[in-house]
Amino acid sequence: VQKVVHRDLKPANLFVTKRADGDALVKVLDFGISKVTGTGGADLNVTKAGDALLGSPQYMAPEQLKSLKDVDARTDIWALGSILYEMLTGQPPFNASSLPELCTNILDHPPPPLRTIRPDVPAGLEAVINSCLAKDREGRPANIAALATALAPFCTPAVQASAARIAGV
Repeated sequence: VQKVVHRDLKPANLFVTKRADGDALVKVLDFGISKVTGTGGADLNVTKAGDALLGSPQYMAPEQLKSLKDVDARTDIWALGSILYEMLTGQPPFNASSLPELCTNILDHPPPPLRTIRPDVPAGLEAVINSCLAKDREGRPANIAALATALAPFCTPAVQASAARIAGV
């Protein structure tokens, strides 16, 4: 909604705290390499690194690996899909012993099917996560509201209420 792409979403940048009513609240931290998108597309890099890789490769979308400037909200949707996959399986969807191999895996190979690792995960939830990890960003949820709506059926009523608020923004 604010036209900001974080570009470095990963578990270490998500902080779980509690709301005043005791419900869990996830805060997103470290906007150091975020980018404002939309008209003007001002790049708010804290560090100008030329062609250097900025971000955490295990959570980077294919388009981000190819170009730091070619990102939008769906780049962060990829990272959230990677985080959800890891939360459910205990391992990231893409792993390798070297950075070039990791980049190749992200660019050219599908992740291991989630339900082969966790058969108890509903097929519909696996489908939502797979949509987040679509190589072509056109296949991903268009924004966080669409993702929240897709995830809502797999959440508690309190989280469904949060998803509805997000979708309303």
